[in-house]
Amino acid sequence: MALKRNRSALEQDRRRKHHHWAVTLFYADGGKFERVYISQEKATRFAERQRKSPIVQKARVRQLS
Repeated sequence: MALKRNRSALEQDRRRKHHHWAVTLFYADGGKFERVYISQEKATRFAERQRKSPIVQKARVRQLS
């Protein structure tokens, strides 16, 4: 008998054809900005580009769905 693998809720969600990635930017003045991408590569490139700015304290990429 084959063992069943536990799948996360994101893997079980079949409503979407692709995943969504959110890039959250935290600014030195306390501001926050978030943008959503379909491609993980584009989200990561955007975050890396924003990190070069002196007013951006932190840029975070996370998977939404």
